[in-house]
Amino acid sequence: MSDTGDYKLRCPVCGRNPEDHYTNSCIEGCSGLIYADYYAKKLTIRDFPGIFKYHDWLPVSGWTETSACPVTYKSDGLADHLGLANLYVAFNGYWPEKGAFIRTCSFKELEAVPTMLRISERLENGILQISSAGNTGRAFAQISAETGVPVIISVPEKSAGSIWTTKECDSVFLVTIDGDYSDAISLGNELCSIEGVISEGGAKNPARRDGMGTVMLDGTVTIGRMPDWYFQAVGSGTGGIAAWEMGKRLIADGRFGKRLPRLFLSQNKPFTPMVNAWKDGRREIVPEKDMPGGKEAAMEVYAGVLTNRNPPYSVTGGLFDALSETNGIMTGIESNEAIEAGRIFTELEGIDLDPAAGVCVASLIKAAESGVVKKDETILLNITGGGYRRAAEDLEMIPVRPSAALPGSGDIEMLKEQVKEWMKKYA
Repeated sequence: MSDTGDYKLRCPVCGRNPEDHYTNSCIEGCSGLIYADYYAKKLTIRDFPGIFKYHDWLPVSGWTETSACPVTYKSDGLADHLGLANLYVAFNGYWPEKGAFIRTCSFKELEAVPTMLRISERLENGILQISSAGNTGRAFAQISAETGVPVIISVPEKSAGSIWTTKECDSVFLVTIDGDYSDAISLGNELCSIEGVISEGGAKNPARRDGMGTVMLDGTVTIGRMPDWYFQAVGSGTGGIAAWEMGKRLIADGRFGKRLPRLFLSQNKPFTPMVNAWKDGRREIVPEKDMPGGKEAAMEVYAGVLTNRNPPYSVTGGLFDALSETNGIMTGIESNEAIEAGRIFTELEGIDLDPAAGVCVASLIKAAESGVVKKDETILLNITGGGYRRAAEDLEMIPVRPSAALPGSGDIEMLKEQVKEWMKKYA
């Protein structure tokens, strides 16, 4: 363990500095995303494993063994195909030949590692609860398997098959619900009413945001300066917020440029609430207007992880603010466009993609072909997941079997009793 680096939490609304007892909301009740204000104002690359090379800008005191870290490289194949001179790929998945060893094949592992460490450092007791559409749940299950720290995970029933680990695990309570991602979030909120169950915090959690923000750090360090554009597909928009927050820290550092990268974020049609609100210039999402079809639309998309019906878009320090300050762009992508983009990327770059990453690549293809991005501009393309086929060659993917299932009209109180009984093993 190491004690380098330190920080204070700060509320963007009232400016107060709450003590960090795994604190994810302002103690004054302000509606804003609290963030870590680091004492280290210049980025130092540490000789620590994985993501902890960026330890000074992660809200933890120590570090743990991990291989999870972004890997950035300059594209040849896709760049030539699109005529882009400075396209950099931030690959977050499993691709040993590129030095990428995220075993769950998703950048959600970048969130899980510092979050699990932060709760162990800041709370003496409590079991973490995570709600997920698949990738986040798999990442936290993997870190639970590696550390033995117990977690409770709620996912839509159709996502249960995407929860697996590469190591035997008996420290996960997995519960499925007949519904979509937002239903899994609601279920998770219910489970957090059980004494001793702690919500991991989602976008409110600075450890999750800054873990994702290491993609911007790795891209900037590799390129030598901040990119002109940052591309990502989003469900909650937290990754875009994280890139913006890290961009502001990099500007304050003074060595990587004075202008924030423009955010170019995409969602999967027909579920595009943030795209619709942003194009109308509205801070508030209007469900009837921005999410026609609601849950049904969310169930139709190719990339199910991009379907949060309550994203941190409007809140102070949220995605609306990030897009506003970066002169950002949001666009909707059809599922067939994402599938084709994934095929093109695999053919040209040599690795398979997560569906959400396919949405992102499709948005870049359209932006390049339309001239929105210039041929000589520097672009950081966040591939948020990939390498599943490569991982299957090297790793054992062990399914995490559901511990409980909640039908649409299920008895939540009975489920809570099951959770309480399971928790006794970790009291």
